[in-house]
Amino acid sequence: MSESTQAGISDNGAGAIAYITIIPAIVFLVMPPYNASAYVRYHCWQSIFFNIAAIVLWVGLAIFGFMTPYFLLFIMLIVRLVIFLGLFALWLVCVLQAVNGKRFKIPVIGALAEKQAGI
Repeated sequence: MSESTQAGISDNGAGAIAYITIIPAIVFLVMPPYNASAYVRYHCWQSIFFNIAAIVLWVGLAIFGFMTPYFLLFIMLIVRLVIFLGLFALWLVCVLQAVNGKRFKIPVIGALAEKQAGI
């Protein structure tokens, strides 16, 4: 009687964990057996590009916030809140799709991730 057991995290789990921060994504890209899976590589690269885009957006909004006149600060606060809630919702969709074994593709970022993952 032979049972096959898998050591480590499943591809779906690794794909979802890659979205937690940029660090697990980089670790999975260099650690075997995860770097051999196109599915895990795709989610790692999409996570990296998503985090870079979010940081660039955050810096841009911070710079724009310093230049905003005082009477528009409340509107700017609401705009920031909506943008960050949208980013959080998109991040959550990516995590849930990765857990379910689906390759959710963020526009532009997903194409870059596919190219980097070799898909």
